Amino acid sequence: MRIGITCYPTYGGSGAVATELGLELARRGHQVHFITYDSPFRLRGYAERVFFHQVETRMGRYPLFDHFPYTLALASKQHEVVLRERLELLHVHYAIPHATTAYLAREMLNGEWPLRVITTLHGTDITLVGQESSFYGITKFSIEQSDAVTAVSTYLRDETYRAFGCGSCAIRVIPNFVNMQEYRPGEPGCRERLAPPGHRLITHVSNFREVKRVKDVVRVFARIQRAMPATLIMIGDGPERVDAENEARDLGVSADVRFLGRLDSVASLLQGSDLFILPSQTESFGLAALEAMACGAPVVATRAGGLPEVIDDGLNGILEPVGSVEAMGRRAVELLRDPERHAAIRAAAIEKAEQFSADRIVPMYEAFYSEVLA
Repeated sequence: MRIGITCYPTYGGSGAVATELGLELARRGHQVHFITYDSPFRLRGYAERVFFHQVETRMGRYPLFDHFPYTLALASKQHEVVLRERLELLHVHYAIPHATTAYLAREMLNGEWPLRVITTLHGTDITLVGQESSFYGITKFSIEQSDAVTAVSTYLRDETYRAFGCGSCAIRVIPNFVNMQEYRPGEPGCRERLAPPGHRLITHVSNFREVKRVKDVVRVFARIQRAMPATLIMIGDGPERVDAENEARDLGVSADVRFLGRLDSVASLLQGSDLFILPSQTESFGLAALEAMACGAPVVATRAGGLPEVIDDGLNGILEPVGSVEAMGRRAVELLRDPERHAAIRAAAIEKAEQFSADRIVPMYEAFYSEVLA
């Protein structure tokens, strides 16, 4: 198949999943064309049958607009690439503006070339942005005008029906996946230089937005450190980073908290982790949690959104209500103090992650593509 993929290329779950999907499809013999304003952050170097088409984001000699109309430029580029490369389908990730631009690109073809549009809903495009009054109508329209729609969790599918109705669209749940060749348990010694000897290694990965509640990560860590020596590694960046740094100083744990910023590859850090903390307000799925579980790091997370579809409380991780810092800290300490139970939950986490391996999930997309094209 000849497939176009549009996603946000920046640090975040939707871009990560879209890029990994494209790479996996290319490994399976499909031709994949990424169409966006920058190279996706997980598209590292050359990959056979993978192509990148950059959308122009600056005006030329006639600066008519106060703000560059990226959505129109993207639709034009999608139309151009579809015609030139004879793409059979355009798979867009995140409802707006990508489903909207794909609709425009398909309409511009005017029957000249058959194109199917698949939209994958990832989370805040439905739960946050799409429900803003300025975007509600165009979000609903764009979803309904897609030839097919998928959601990354049952929670997100149900939330889409609740918020938008979308009576004419049958949303297929195809969960996020993890590359088990990259995200796997580490070799002995993988945690060397990540933390001082005798320290428990705690990690967190996110885009540091308000919904991630990164100050709660630091608060849970402070409770762990009261009970045992520990180091916290914070991976990512975003608007809440300064608040998290200030929280670490206020709680007196800043000497053992390391803010590493955005990293393209985090597997080696997760492989050395004793625990992963994800106290989000909501998660449509929880890709970061899944990647940690695949590396053998038990996850302490909130019972919110799609996370209960990934984590079974007490079996392969820990779930507590949003904001339950004391409970998360207490249960984290209990787990870290019990090597036998920690080992059991670690093994169960790896086993659960295997249910979401690329080898299981990517064929679901391939079958769906064939169904839509037929």
